[in-house]
Amino acid sequence: MPFLEEDEVKEDEDVFGMKDEEGEITVTLEEDEEEKTGDLINTREIRDSRGSSGEPQQHHDADEAEKSLCTLEHLKKHQQRPTGKRTHCCSDCGKRFTSPSGIKIHQRIHTGEKPYSCHQCGKSFTTSGHLTQHQRTHTGEKSYSCVQCGKSFGQSGALTVHQRTHTGEKPYICDQCGKRFATSSNLTLHQRTQTGDKPYSCGQCGKSHVSSSNLTLHRRTHTGEKPYSCVQCGKSFSQSSSLTVHKRTHTGEKPLSCDQR
Repeated sequence: MPFLEEDEVKEDEDVFGMKDEEGEITVTLEEDEEEKTGDLINTREIRDSRGSSGEPQQHHDADEAEKSLCTLEHLKKHQQRPTGKRTHCCSDCGKRFTSPSGIKIHQRIHTGEKPYSCHQCGKSFTTSGHLTQHQRTHTGEKSYSCVQCGKSFGQSGALTVHQRTHTGEKPYICDQCGKRFATSSNLTLHQRTQTGDKPYSCGQCGKSHVSSSNLTLHRRTHTGEKPYSCVQCGKSFSQSSSLTVHKRTHTGEKPLSCDQR
């Protein structure tokens, strides 16, 4: 299996885990506020619809109907919120998600849809979060630093995974062979090697792959896309790992050494 690019592996992991929790929490709070406001308005309307004797006036029934409609709308909103149960199933690969937004983002992996584009280089992404992460490659922003070695990262998730190289933590365990992994995405890929599952297919030639990142790399053999360029000589590559190896021809770096001299 070819080596997976770190950012592309992370993309898979984000989709599995739905990292955009802060956005969901914000939306939920706003909806709660709308519900509370709506309840106050409806209560005030009912009070105003009564005369000084406290008896309902003729338009009371209309107010009650409006209140019921509003309550049904809020009920629908409430029912659409994630419950923690993975009730939404992808028809292409069978993967399950807790919310409609989760499965919508996931299905872009199958369709190839990438609605978020970088205004600097034109590269497109499946989520706004991935676009934000990419834009940091232009700005050089790396706001997450390891306290042990000082290495910096553009994503908090990347820092978390990196810290496991220091601690040796591998919290994801294969229930078939017991092998442990530092990320959930690597565990998922491992399990597919056991089952033979290859849910990502090329729309041009039909070849199947175990991960969306492998499919992305494969598609470049059709398109000829080489998005990774050397700033020193301008040579381009289809994979970031190939660019990393190439850069060593300029720097003279030789990070791998044989211990059997």
